[in-house]
Amino acid sequence: MLQQLNPKNENIIVYVDGALVHRDDAKVSVFDSVVQGGDAVWEGIRVYDGRVFHLEQHLERLQLSAHALDFKAIPDNDFITDAIFQTLRANQMRDGVHIRLTLTRGRKITSGMDPRLNQYGCTLIVLAEWKPPVYPPSIKLATSSVRRNSPMHLDSKIHHNNLLNNILAKIEANYAGADAGLMLDTDGYVAEANGVNVFCIRKGVVLTPHADYCLPGITRRTILRLCEQHGIPHAEKRLSLTEFYTADEVFTTGTMGELTRVESIDGRSIINRSGEQVLEKVAAHFRALTEVEGVKIPAF
Repeated sequence: MLQQLNPKNENIIVYVDGALVHRDDAKVSVFDSVVQGGDAVWEGIRVYDGRVFHLEQHLERLQLSAHALDFKAIPDNDFITDAIFQTLRANQMRDGVHIRLTLTRGRKITSGMDPRLNQYGCTLIVLAEWKPPVYPPSIKLATSSVRRNSPMHLDSKIHHNNLLNNILAKIEANYAGADAGLMLDTDGYVAEANGVNVFCIRKGVVLTPHADYCLPGITRRTILRLCEQHGIPHAEKRLSLTEFYTADEVFTTGTMGELTRVESIDGRSIINRSGEQVLEKVAAHFRALTEVEGVKIPAF
């Protein structure tokens, strides 16, 4: 599951700190906090048929994450939305698009860790690419030795750019021949995969770990809401690896891959012993939602 360069993205225009520039000229300062310490927050956002999906929810999480990290002079949602629309218009993008929205603490007056050195305000980056869901129809997971961050160390409810915890798990998955690393919490319960939330379905009930050690993803929240709306039994609970190994169905959720079936974990095939096709029902409700929900892009 290695992404390849899409030729359509070779000449995209990127928004960086107030300017629209060709991808080859899209740069940030060596003094920017994202370079010096991964000091930034980000969102992954999809565009469906002229609508930016769940824009309000993504902007809310971006604002809350930036506030939790004590960013100063944070641009408001109207400013960020306008930057997104400018970028989409510059690239004539209305469908099949993934946006990587990044807000850094900004440039420093000199190298150093102290946020008081950041005296120029935040840096906003809008990177929109032609990118359909990146996952294949089904994927394999391998349990990582890297534990997911506890709130005692770095709270996963902050959607930050310091992703080494996840990257190390992904490296292990690569060497194990898996598509993603399944990460546990400090007590050995399942938390999430290295880049997506995880669900399992057991005897018709859709289950997902509590958002204690994992990012409370927006797609994750949407799935729980759809289950509630359509009368599908569901719950958040502590789940062990064994409960995932022996589930009827397992799937991941995230903006990059939407909903993706898991075919095996650590070599154990996921066998649907119940015969119920709950995942397909949930996926159909999600696809229907993407066809109607979202903030319309102003006419080009």
